[in-house]
Amino acid sequence: MLQVRDVLYGVQPRWSRVWPILPPLWQDVLVGEVVTDSREVEPGSLFLALAGERTDGHRFLADVIARGARGALVTRSGVEAQQELLRSTARPWVLVDPASGDGLAAAPPDSCLLIAVDDPLMAVQRLAVYHRRRLTPTVVGITGSVGKTSVKEVTAAVLARRFRTLKSRRSFNSEATLPTTLLRLQPDHEVAVLEMGMWAAGEIRFLASLALPQVGIVTNVGPSHLERLGSIEAIAHAKAELPESLPTHGWCILNADDPRVAAMASRTSAQLFRFGYAADADLRATRVESMGLQGIALEVEHGGLRVPLRLPMLGRHSVYTALAAASAGLLLGLSWDEIHAGLCDPLAQTRLNLVAGLHGSTIIDDTYNAAPASTLAALDLLADLPGRKLALLGDMLELGSAAEDGHRAVGRRAASVVDSLVTLGPQATWIAAAAREAGLSPDHIQVCTSHTDAIAAATSLLERGDYLLVKGSRGMQMERIVAALRPSREEG
Repeated sequence: MLQVRDVLYGVQPRWSRVWPILPPLWQDVLVGEVVTDSREVEPGSLFLALAGERTDGHRFLADVIARGARGALVTRSGVEAQQELLRSTARPWVLVDPASGDGLAAAPPDSCLLIAVDDPLMAVQRLAVYHRRRLTPTVVGITGSVGKTSVKEVTAAVLARRFRTLKSRRSFNSEATLPTTLLRLQPDHEVAVLEMGMWAAGEIRFLASLALPQVGIVTNVGPSHLERLGSIEAIAHAKAELPESLPTHGWCILNADDPRVAAMASRTSAQLFRFGYAADADLRATRVESMGLQGIALEVEHGGLRVPLRLPMLGRHSVYTALAAASAGLLLGLSWDEIHAGLCDPLAQTRLNLVAGLHGSTIIDDTYNAAPASTLAALDLLADLPGRKLALLGDMLELGSAAEDGHRAVGRRAASVVDSLVTLGPQATWIAAAAREAGLSPDHIQVCTSHTDAIAAATSLLERGDYLLVKGSRGMQMERIVAALRPSREEG
C-alpha cells in the first residue's frame, strides 16, 4: 500500500516534483490497489480514470466514490464534465492538487480524493516508476507472440517456491495495466514476474523502462499482431526490445528452437541462457511423451545432469512453458525439487479447461484467444486423446497478410486429427477449405456464419465420449458457444 503523500508526489512530472503540504489528518492515510475498471473498485482503491476510444473513466466517478475508493487520478476537465452526477453523491469528495495539496485541508476523513493530473495514464506510469525505484526485487519480464500468460503463471509458481513473489494479474501487460502491477510491489517482495505485451513498436522498451527487468524471457515470434506491425521481421524487432533493455549483469532467456528468438542473442548485453530441443541449448528437453489428459513426461538436461519430469501440463507445446519457467528457476538458484514442485502447481496450469458437454461429451475450452501456433498446439493435444475428435474453430484475428496461410495451416492439421470440423467466421472458411483439400470429407465439414448456426452444428454432432475443441480469437466470443454446449441440470 502507498501513503497518500507518496501518491501525490509520485504522479507529478519528475522534473518539477515537490512534496505537498498535508494536514495532520492525511499524513498517514494509505491507498490500496490501483484499478482501471470501476467495477473492481473496493474501499481504499485508487481508480485510474482513463479516456479511451469506447468510454471515458470519468463517467464512472460517482460510482467509484460510492464504492469507497480512497481516490482517483483525474483531469480537471473530466471532473467538470461530471459535475451534475458528482453533486448527487452522498459521500464527500474533493478535487486535490498533487503539488500543493490544495483541497485536502477541507476534506473530511472519509472523502474520496480526486487527484487532478495532466493525464491519468502518464501520471500512473510516473507513480509506478517512482515506486519501483524505491524497491529492490528481481524483476522477470516475459514477452512473445503466444504463451506469455502461461509462462508467467508457471514461472511465478516456480519462483514462489523460494521467494516472496508478485506476478501480473490476468494478462495485465499493457502501458496502463503493467503500472498497476508495479504499484502492488511491497518491500518484502523478492521477485516480480511481469508479462509484457505490445500493440506497436517501442512499447516493450517503454514497459521495460518502467519495470527495470533484470531477467527477460522471449517465448516465440509469430504472426500475432501482424495486422498492426506489417511483417514478422517487425514483430521480431519489437519483441527484441526486451533483450535490448536488460542490464549487462542480467540474464536473457531465449527459445533456442525459434530462429527469430535465437537471433536476439546478438541484441542483448545480458548473459545468455537458451532452452529448447536444440542440441546446444543450455536447458534441453528430450524423451518427450504426451499422456493426453494426464499431462506430459520428459527428461531435461542441464550442466551434465539429466532430470526426469512428469508434469500435469497438457500438450507437447507445454514443454516450452516448462523449460522457460525452469530456466528462470535455475538462474535464480532453485533446486530441481523446487522447480518440479512449481511446475506441478495446480493453480499455475494452462487456461485450457475441460468441461462437460452435451450428451456426455467433453469440451476442450481453449477460447481465451487464438493464433496459428496455439491452435496447432491445441489440435496436437486433441490428437492424443481417445474417442471421436471434433473441432469448432473460429477466426484468428490480427494476422494481416499471414491470415490465409495461418488459417490454411490449421485446416491441414485439422484434417489429420478430427472426425468432424465446424468453422465460424469469414476467415475460418480458409480452415474449412484447407481441411477439405487435405482429405477431410466435405460431409464432415460445416461452415457457419453465426454463433447460432455453430451451436446447432455442434449440438447435432456431439455424442457420449466425444472430445470437442472450441477455439478462436477473443473477438470471436467463442465462450458463448461453450456456454451453450454445456448440459442442462436435467441432462447433467
